[in-house]
Amino acid sequence: MKDIRILFADDEVEIRELLEKYLSREGYHVDTVSDGEGAVELFKKREYNLVILDIMLPGTDGIEVCKLIRDRANIPIIMLTAKDSEVDRVLGLRIGADDYITKPFSMEELIARVKSQLRRFYVLGGKDSKDGSQANQLLEFSSLAIDLDNYQVYKDGEEVRLTSTEFKILKLFIADPGKVYTKKQIFNKVWGDDYLEADNNVMVHIRRLRKKIEDDPQNPNFIKTVWGIGYRFSGGE
Repeated sequence: MKDIRILFADDEVEIRELLEKYLSREGYHVDTVSDGEGAVELFKKREYNLVILDIMLPGTDGIEVCKLIRDRANIPIIMLTAKDSEVDRVLGLRIGADDYITKPFSMEELIARVKSQLRRFYVLGGKDSKDGSQANQLLEFSSLAIDLDNYQVYKDGEEVRLTSTEFKILKLFIADPGKVYTKKQIFNKVWGDDYLEADNNVMVHIRRLRKKIEDDPQNPNFIKTVWGIGYRFSGGE
């Protein structure tokens, strides 16, 4: 499986240390630097899956670093700034940033943004790499890792064998985490048909899928039941 490596540039040592701690807990590999020149040098030496940049970096500022990175790669870039300014936000997005967070922010919010950008990039196709190759579609949700290219699922590092239908259901959920699907919607999207017994068919497959990916199928962390409606994927959070 492919490791997720993140480059984080910020001149505040407390923020660098705290964010590195939180991201490492999520299983990401994190490199931190305090200035723009350092960010550019590290980016040239290593392959990264996502970059987080403070706009007000000493030396080469975050805007220039973002431009340089965007010229070389299409990975997600998240910009940070202490300025609650519409001009900064628009400028950052125009030069290639994918998301923008104003300081102060909670670590939980930033972690959620990181996961969201990685999810969009790798599950939904994101952007092609500069050499025209497609990004490796690997997603991680807590103890669950999903390799969309090779149709493989891992739980706590161990491969879980899913049927093709179970994998299609899981792929549907992770493409839009949090979205609630009715049983009939799931059946229509996975089986491509409408059927009178769709509800029961979907329930059986959801039950089997939970047995394979949940620690406790009776109290699932990933596939949640929305009573009276259907199901949604929570990402294990």
